[in-house]
Amino acid sequence: MTTAVPPNAVPPNAVPPHAGRPPGEPSPGEPTPRGALRPDLTTAAPGSGDTADQAPAADSLGLVHRPATGAAPSSVTSASAVVVQGEETRRRAAFRPDIEGLRGVAVLSVLAFHAAVPGFTGGYVGVDVFFVVSGFLITGLLLGRPIGLRDFAARRARRILPAAAVVLVATALAGGALLDPLRGTDLARDLIAAAGQFANWRFVGEQTDYLAAERDPSPLQHFWSLGVENQFYLLWGVLLLGLARFLAGRRRTAAIVLATTAIGAGSLVLCIRWTAGSAPLGYFSTASRLWEFAAGACAALLGPALAGRSAGTGPAGRALGRVLRLVGWTGAVAVVVAVFRYDRNTPFPGTAALLPVLGTAAVLLAGPAHRSLGAADAGRLLAVRPLRAVGRLSYAWYLWHWPVLTIAQARYGALPWTTLVALTAAAALPAWLTLRLVEQPLRYGSSPAPSRGLAVGASALVIPLIAGLTLGGGTVRALGSTDAPVVVPAGAVDGPALLAPGTRVLGLTPSLARAREDFPPGKGCEIPLGADTSPRCLFGDQTSPDRIVLLGDSHAGQWISAALTLAEQRHWALEVLVKPGCPLAALTVRNNVLGRTFEECDRWRENTLTRLATGPRPKLVLMAGLNRYGSQEERADGWARTLDRLSAVGAPLAYLGDTPMPGKDIPTCLAASDGRPDACFFPRESAFERDPLIEGGLAERYRVRVLDLGPLLCPGTGPDCPAVLEGVVLYRDTGHITDTLARVLAPRLDRGLLGAG
Repeated sequence: MTTAVPPNAVPPNAVPPHAGRPPGEPSPGEPTPRGALRPDLTTAAPGSGDTADQAPAADSLGLVHRPATGAAPSSVTSASAVVVQGEETRRRAAFRPDIEGLRGVAVLSVLAFHAAVPGFTGGYVGVDVFFVVSGFLITGLLLGRPIGLRDFAARRARRILPAAAVVLVATALAGGALLDPLRGTDLARDLIAAAGQFANWRFVGEQTDYLAAERDPSPLQHFWSLGVENQFYLLWGVLLLGLARFLAGRRRTAAIVLATTAIGAGSLVLCIRWTAGSAPLGYFSTASRLWEFAAGACAALLGPALAGRSAGTGPAGRALGRVLRLVGWTGAVAVVVAVFRYDRNTPFPGTAALLPVLGTAAVLLAGPAHRSLGAADAGRLLAVRPLRAVGRLSYAWYLWHWPVLTIAQARYGALPWTTLVALTAAAALPAWLTLRLVEQPLRYGSSPAPSRGLAVGASALVIPLIAGLTLGGGTVRALGSTDAPVVVPAGAVDGPALLAPGTRVLGLTPSLARAREDFPPGKGCEIPLGADTSPRCLFGDQTSPDRIVLLGDSHAGQWISAALTLAEQRHWALEVLVKPGCPLAALTVRNNVLGRTFEECDRWRENTLTRLATGPRPKLVLMAGLNRYGSQEERADGWARTLDRLSAVGAPLAYLGDTPMPGKDIPTCLAASDGRPDACFFPRESAFERDPLIEGGLAERYRVRVLDLGPLLCPGTGPDCPAVLEGVVLYRDTGHITDTLARVLAPRLDRGLLGAG
């Protein structure tokens, strides 16, 4: 499910950093079954329905707060007041079929995007629709009736966690049976994060590390939005109920409006900044998504008053009604435009998210609270029965569809969109069963005490956690965690093979359980995407005036251990200047994670070359990098411009030719084939690109000493290249060598670059 492309490219079947995912927001609900209460699914309309032209008073917000000083509240009186007010609130509550239909539109957009249906290139904005709806409904719930934080948390737990737990356990079972053991270890970690409601932060780390981002998407990656959702619920519940406890009247109302505005504005600023500089953080972080919930909260604060005024029979009421209808249609069109006009290259969320977010808020704001839907309302279209039916199923269907799609593609490879659509449709069956057997019984059954609701939620967390720990332990045992011993004869690196005949290797090294994590030391030297200056990153004898400078992208960083061996043998220092995804050759490239021209790369290259020119002269400048940027002519021109600058430094220059590109995740391939190396060969033709420093005469012109390791790692003249040589796993992912291999090849670098031996 991944392809060999320049760094930061998004695999075609992977979930990009802006893939939309609907969270488990509260449903606006279908009509309540006879005799059932809807305590947490309605949006109360503050104020009397008879006073349509009167805005609700501050105290009519109905939040729980301390009684006035000196008051002696009676428990009986308080309980009676709660019951009466609750019944009155439910009586006045306006069921919003348009919201239910809006949920249907949102989830269908997401499902179509994930199934690669042509045209739905921006279907990922469905997540933003759901976030806004959640902010609207939760704020309406908290403002519309008295409720304690414990009761609120219990209701959220009963509403969201049991269905999620069912899907998590089912995914763990299916993944353990159908995925290779290496994918199983990743799935176990993801399952623990998803059950713990912090999956979004796990994927911030995974996606921030673009090396990890090259892997196939997790079957549980869509749970990031559930983490954001529940983190918002906690924050919003504490905030609004806390304000209600300590403030009253107009002060409370003003504080709620001020807090919502401040949080929304601050979050939007972070969202825009992080989308431009650290796309995974901008996409997955709760802080960068709060403004979307706040937009829904603003609609909940303003909507009842506007709806009440628009229901008036006078000219002002009719005029406002027409304006709201226009607002509703404008919002609906904005969401549709985003679904069909945005694509994977749209920097998202950032400012681009304003279109679907404000569009959704407009639909919610324009919805009628005191009148039936008219023919001119956008809500009339949203409230059709098919969309409402999909809206009721949206949470469960969303939870089920992504594991089905990802596990199927991990098992059978890339699938056509028609097959993905069929699989998505098939996922509706377990979704419907989950709705009927899990969601609805808990939603419409007798309301338990908060302690029981919290116990249900806790159980829904613990069971998947146990499944994740069990799955992780089992897959590690299946893979083995011990590296095989490797004995490398002194002359082995001089031959055409990696290891000479007679070398003893038992099993694979590094072990498959460790191969993916076989990184070089100093991984932190690879600066983030948004940075343009390398930190001071020294190894070896840091007091020595002599140093080797390792310079390039992550394909230079993979040689840190080998270069460190060269430095330590001479009591030199090693300075690492590496930026992933950034060619040392003077080329302006596009970064697909950021969704734009990689401006930070150009600045980093300029800063680094200036730093070398103005600092102490190194004993050796060792260059390396991915040989896939641009065309051969562009690479040659870019290298010439860079070498002009480096030649002026006055230090000896050396270049390591790029290593072969397998184009597939080698540890995953080996795990799936029970460690048979012959099952993971890859074509020689696609493993190499012509290198201007090796073939174009640039090395001679600029006196660069070149070491081409391609023939060593892909020996012979056959059509394929190996993934394993003499028991050594060569690659830790789709194109980077293992640190074990780098250490094994250190003597070869010493002889080839410095003439040792």
